[in-house]
Amino acid sequence: MSQAHNMTDYDATYSEFRFEVPEYFNFAADVIDKWAEDPDKLAMWWVDDEGTEVKKTYLDLTRASRRLASLLASQGVGQGDVVMLILPRNIEWWEAVTACIRMGALLAPGTTQLTSKDLEFRANRSEAVCIITNNDIAAKFDDVADRCPSVRSRIVITEPRDGWLFYTDAVEKASDEFEAARTRSDDPCLVYFTSGTVGFPKMALHTHASYPIGHQTTGRFWLDLRPDDMHWNISDTGWAKAAWSSYFGPLNCGAAQFIHHTERFDPIKTLELLSKYPVTTMCGAPTIYRMLVLQDLGQFRFPSLRHCVGAGEPLNPEIIEVWKRATGCTIRDGYGQTETVLLCGSFPCIEPRFGSMGKPAPGIDLNVIDNDGNVVPPNTEGNIAIRVRPNRPVGLFREYWKEPERTASVFNGDWYLTGDRAYADDDGYFWFVGRSDDVILTSGYRIGPFEVESALIEHPAVAESAVVSSPDATRGEVVKAFVIIAPGFQTSEGLVKELQDHVKKVTAPYKYPRKIEFVEALPKTVSGKIRRIELRDAEWGKS
Repeated sequence: MSQAHNMTDYDATYSEFRFEVPEYFNFAADVIDKWAEDPDKLAMWWVDDEGTEVKKTYLDLTRASRRLASLLASQGVGQGDVVMLILPRNIEWWEAVTACIRMGALLAPGTTQLTSKDLEFRANRSEAVCIITNNDIAAKFDDVADRCPSVRSRIVITEPRDGWLFYTDAVEKASDEFEAARTRSDDPCLVYFTSGTVGFPKMALHTHASYPIGHQTTGRFWLDLRPDDMHWNISDTGWAKAAWSSYFGPLNCGAAQFIHHTERFDPIKTLELLSKYPVTTMCGAPTIYRMLVLQDLGQFRFPSLRHCVGAGEPLNPEIIEVWKRATGCTIRDGYGQTETVLLCGSFPCIEPRFGSMGKPAPGIDLNVIDNDGNVVPPNTEGNIAIRVRPNRPVGLFREYWKEPERTASVFNGDWYLTGDRAYADDDGYFWFVGRSDDVILTSGYRIGPFEVESALIEHPAVAESAVVSSPDATRGEVVKAFVIIAPGFQTSEGLVKELQDHVKKVTAPYKYPRKIEFVEALPKTVSGKIRRIELRDAEWGKS
């Protein structure tokens, strides 16, 4: 594919680029419906493991989302009301995101790995009025429904369920005459629960214009998408990564999406699909690429693939080399957070430096600063921060919803602090050093140690625990727990397995500790706080 890239001169684009944010903006009406004016324009090519294939146009998405918006309105869902959306990669996920935006409901997506306890916490914390999900999650929600008084409407997909509205039937009967809400640019649009070091997940709130418009740079410059591309983002729908690369990024650009609906990631199947379908661009967490390069790539051909990106953690140079030899594509890194759009990227027109996050995204004044808010010289480690004064950047979240102190804690003077550390080299490339707190980034997931420690302590054999990241060849880093066992219990392989299974049940399964080490004592500060940093440094050979 020899078309010119969307960015050909980084410095010129960075200095000239400006976002345009109108007073009123609704992504469903202003973007999806515009692309739908071409009735044949492909939006999705969906396949599952049984070989079922479904193609949907932008017009299909417009119509289905209008019907669902009508249905939700008839269920008493109004502008500003919270709708929890917990689905895997079903087509209904895209329809529901679009419907909620269209009607101005506040969308709260979540991963299908949530437990009943997680669902109860989220429903009550956000005061959700509606949940849209599948039968597996519906069963978990039914266990706690009587403790979630705000949820008045329950909608289930795929097959009917007692006490739930069946999506397919109800949407088919609903009217497709739905007038999009006049949503102001600063109206709440989307809320993501995101893990922190302390306490339970916080709610990052995004608005109707800032987030969708902010993702123009994600789609256009980093994913390098055009209307004739087909993009495959191999990511769970429950994470902000889906908003980046499965929704706003490609749909802003009028690209089609390839969607593989599957229960688990299978590297061979993924390579077969890449060989068979006209996928031009691909996005995946580093873990996915690490698993792909372990296969015999010589057996496969990648006739359409022209551009690949990775995000979530830095990628090892050797993985990038192997993938490039097989596909001709350099995996280009990108960096951002649940709270932001793309902040930094290895854009197609810049020389990639393996292991680097690339250069600041257009529209973002990204810097490395010291603890006093001063920009540090090149090659000096510091805090990754975004300048928010005098102009607050488009794409930055509005607040941690309902937690003003927590919101204030991430702003310092003219800066928003990402909580990550890095240095910039002499040429302006950013190099990730690590989290400045204890959050663990594994396989593209963000895991707060507190949540895992809280789950462990519920087991009678655990007296105390500390959870940190530990290096892992495939996943980059994994969760490791140091456990002091309670009197009367014996350490054993059996106990390790029992504790792992216990964590999977109590909290979402992806958070379980893949490594457990039994210890006599844990390092602590004078005030009795566990010094996780000491344990973490020992794991990474820094002590």
